Amino acid sequence: MIFVELKGHDFLYQVKDIISLFFEDTVVEYIVDSSNGIFIFSELKKNLVTNDSVKLYQIETSISNNGILCHHKVKNFELSKNLDNVEEKKALKREVKRELYVSLSVYTKSTVPWGFLTGIRPAKIVHKMLNEGLNCKEISSKLENYYLLAKEKANLLLNVANIEKEIVNNTNSNMISIYIGIPFCKTRCLYCSFTSNSIDKYKDLVSDYLKAVKYEISEVSKIILSKGYEIQNIYIGGGTPTSIDAHYLAELLESIEKNFNLNGIKEYTLEAGRPDSITKEKLCIIKNSKVNRISINPQTMNDKTLEIIGRKHTSKDIINSYALAREIGFNNINMDVIVGLPNENIIDFNTTMDKIKSLNPESLTVHTLAVKRASMLIEKKNTVKFISNKEASLMINMAGEYAKEMGMHPYYLYRQKNMTGNLENIGYCKKGFESTYNIQIMEEKQTIIALGAGGITKVVYPDKNFIQRAFNVKSIELYIQGIDEMLERKKSILL
Repeated sequence: MIFVELKGHDFLYQVKDIISLFFEDTVVEYIVDSSNGIFIFSELKKNLVTNDSVKLYQIETSISNNGILCHHKVKNFELSKNLDNVEEKKALKREVKRELYVSLSVYTKSTVPWGFLTGIRPAKIVHKMLNEGLNCKEISSKLENYYLLAKEKANLLLNVANIEKEIVNNTNSNMISIYIGIPFCKTRCLYCSFTSNSIDKYKDLVSDYLKAVKYEISEVSKIILSKGYEIQNIYIGGGTPTSIDAHYLAELLESIEKNFNLNGIKEYTLEAGRPDSITKEKLCIIKNSKVNRISINPQTMNDKTLEIIGRKHTSKDIINSYALAREIGFNNINMDVIVGLPNENIIDFNTTMDKIKSLNPESLTVHTLAVKRASMLIEKKNTVKFISNKEASLMINMAGEYAKEMGMHPYYLYRQKNMTGNLENIGYCKKGFESTYNIQIMEEKQTIIALGAGGITKVVYPDKNFIQRAFNVKSIELYIQGIDEMLERKKSILL
């Protein structure tokens, strides 16, 4: 048990984030009790001294164990008086997090590779520094010395941000992306927390669902036309879009091409996903459409793990589906793998990467397992074995080496809560195969209109650093019933 007392600030959420970096699965209580367990004290003193340009602050941090003081630190820092209230609060939260991270690092005699960064989109920090005119050396120094990143993570982040910046900067202001969700799967994977439903259980609703989606496509196309938007990317995800019958898939793709002007489209991705949902007929339908990128996602190439995570196919099925896609003529294929799947070890992951290398896709997305509350894995957490943080880090590095051998470079990354080893998800690709949609959704510099159950439309105002959102309900039944209401939500922020 860890007890926390905060004084002069109420940043408990941020404090818990930092504590979780060093103490996994530990209960944190906001109770003063320094005599039993670990006790953390954090005090922020404001406006100690001021002058014309800055405000001075002080943070005091101490850590006790069973009533014995183990660590104590006081730090003074200053902030510009020109910061507005929002920016000042962000800066104060950041300083409190940093000081607690430093103190816990001393107390535990350990560090984590991403320092005290806990946000989903760390590349945004680098983009901000690039926009402020800092050069690569200055940015690397700040990432390592202020944010306390390991050198390899600082280099990775800087390289990714530079690639993203080139693509984002070459995007016209009237360009948008479209996401279309098909929330059906053959089975639900053990780790999955997305909007996904058994195709067998919901087969009687597929027709009505597709009818609602096609209606939403038609109505959104009118909004796009009235606003003069140009579609840069379309991404059809899920679930597993190829889990629906071939004739439904054909109807969906025909509706998209009928309603949207795709003449200037750069990227059009469809997640073919699992091999137990892929057939030659479906791949031919996709190939005859304007889709120019597909994703075949093994997650692992070990049959024992596929069974554990609830997939009803084998690694051989993955290889066969991939070969079939190549035979039909797909020349831009992404594959996903997951680091830290239940009961897997480094040897198992090496087997996966060996087989991925032999297939030689154009891009590879390496996810680190995150145990989410909405997944079935949370219920079985104590019945399976997980790798250590050190092993996870070795696997992430192994994936990077394999990607390099395949002629790939990192081009986007993001992070999630509860990730093994506090690591990252990272996309690699061969030159020229960067997914512009993945970059746009991560950097939030472009409006993305989301259709289908669970979709979140984001209207971006880059100059104001502001985003408006409109949510579609996750329930298939409620989506079908309330499609007009959800269209009104979109119109309210788009028109």
